[in-house]
Amino acid sequence: MEKNVTALEPSAEAVPGDAVPTDRDPAAKQIPPAAVARMTLYLRALNSLLGEGVERVSSEALAEASGVSSSTLRKDLSYVGSYGTRGVGYEVQYLSRHIAAALGLTHDWKVAIVGAGNLGKALARYGGFESRGFDVVAILDADPMIIGNEVGWLRVSNAANLEVVLKRTGANMVVLALPAAVAQDVCDRVINAGIRSILSFAPVLLQVPPHVNLRKVDMATELQILAYHAQRAQTPGQAV
Repeated sequence: MEKNVTALEPSAEAVPGDAVPTDRDPAAKQIPPAAVARMTLYLRALNSLLGEGVERVSSEALAEASGVSSSTLRKDLSYVGSYGTRGVGYEVQYLSRHIAAALGLTHDWKVAIVGAGNLGKALARYGGFESRGFDVVAILDADPMIIGNEVGWLRVSNAANLEVVLKRTGANMVVLALPAAVAQDVCDRVINAGIRSILSFAPVLLQVPPHVNLRKVDMATELQILAYHAQRAQTPGQAV
């Protein structure tokens, strides 16, 4: 079962430029999963604006850049506090920092990838993780032909030493890029090693205890859904 993400409410005295709070507030609002997904779009749009030197943005402009309606944007931002000023808009840097804090991106997230096949290697080489606060610290595999090879700046570790590698690197997130047949066993080992956040690309439904946050990415399923909508779009009289 997916869990909601805790939002971080600013204090009444918070002003632009203040440090963003990073401790969880038990009284803070819970952000619905759908809103969490949209928050990542807002953050990407805000960071793009920051790169362009934009200091303020209206709710309409930010909503358009994120592909949502203005009303949806304003409702979502109410979960992390309202930082807009009528007629002036949002301060881009300030709002970006607060959304990042609400999403937990002000913490140090160290990621270990289990599975050094084509997908695992591609993920390990992806340069976008670091800029979003994720540091890939290890990649592991069980294939003797792969163990010891270099992937980017990392050397593939032996999956037999999974627990040792997780402890040594301080990893607190794990990505599973594994075949279905071994995914559950490795997932169990990861959980027993103390990891509570797992992203799985394995084409199988994994069983995890309630205290573990599991996210599943199934590209084949997504393509099947896409094919369904494409088929309906090509059929006269069928609404997508």
